[in-house]
Amino acid sequence: MYLTRLSLTNFRIFSRLDQDVPPGALILVGDNAQGKTSLLEAIYLLASMTSVQADTAGEMINFSAGKDGLVVSRVVADYTRQNREHRLEVRIIQETSRNGNGRVRKEVLLDGRKRKLNSVIGHFNAVLFLPHMLEIITGSPRQRRRYLDLTLAQAISGYSAILAEYNKAIQQRNALLKQLKERGGDVDQLAYWDENITQTGAQIIHARVQSLRELETQAAPIHHDLTRGSEILRLKYQPAYEPLFVPPGQYSLQLDAPVDRSRISLEEIQIGFRKKLLELRREEINRGVTTIGPHRDELRFLGNGIDLGTYGSRGQIRTTLLALKMAEVAWLKEKTGEWPVLLLDEILAELDGTRRQDVLGRLTQTEQALFTTTDIELFTPEFSQEAAIWRIVEGRLDGLGI
Repeated sequence: MYLTRLSLTNFRIFSRLDQDVPPGALILVGDNAQGKTSLLEAIYLLASMTSVQADTAGEMINFSAGKDGLVVSRVVADYTRQNREHRLEVRIIQETSRNGNGRVRKEVLLDGRKRKLNSVIGHFNAVLFLPHMLEIITGSPRQRRRYLDLTLAQAISGYSAILAEYNKAIQQRNALLKQLKERGGDVDQLAYWDENITQTGAQIIHARVQSLRELETQAAPIHHDLTRGSEILRLKYQPAYEPLFVPPGQYSLQLDAPVDRSRISLEEIQIGFRKKLLELRREEINRGVTTIGPHRDELRFLGNGIDLGTYGSRGQIRTTLLALKMAEVAWLKEKTGEWPVLLLDEILAELDGTRRQDVLGRLTQTEQALFTTTDIELFTPEFSQEAAIWRIVEGRLDGLGI
């Protein structure tokens, strides 16, 4: 899979960009705040239908396009998938509603036909590395869940729709729990929502169990090589509902204890999840909130058994994220049969020369990779000579080559 043409209209700093995109490696060169990262963000929007930079969709609309009336930001890409040409367009539309309030919505078109956002996720695949993504390892559990969901949605058909249905059901169940706590009522009303969240939640848990096992299989040897054999990486999934049977009286497993949940069937997860909700029903009514389920799952990264999110150095954390992103590339290729487009923002800035060569050697195995940098000298002369180079200045393509 690779982009052949990219068009941006009123997206971030870009008023207009329309350019053929070469296969292989492409280096985007420019000073800070010129639009290099925004260009990567636009491409990743095509894969995920969301931004990892913006809190709201409206933030992606070019400020100079105006904030009153109708404003449309467009990201359009032509790309090749399974030897067929496709066009994907995402529109971010700012408009004034009938009551006079402004609102922002998204539309998506695949090959000229409007589609639901969730139905398009996974048709175009991309892996994104941004420096602030170190928070995947060091930040809150919510950030790790979001990372995991964005990754799985690209490879597992229907995952995004199931997740949306689950989250909606959790909101409804929590509202009912709060109502039962404050006003009382028939607790059997919970049965409908229990069935809904155990059905969708079991699918999410099952997908996470299997996918994290596969991602760890890809990431561990990469991390081993990047650390010169000094560290062993493990991805530790901690589901809020534990589907693995623990005999009564047995202590919970320690953080670094390996756990294999891959043989637990989807049906077993759903049955156990439903049973656990019934056991917790009175407690959850008293608290007014659903206390277990994938919306409270956790993921930890361990190096030689040590929790890197808590005790890892910046170098260890960055190396772990690099290994994770390289594993994503291999995993998506394995799951979809297509290489994802690789998007790398200032990836070489904090690496020594030897590590840069190691990283570049691995990353060039993909069909297409876009790099950003403020300093072209970070790339080896051999790599720069083989790559295409764009200079980005104030949201404009100022030249091809340096």
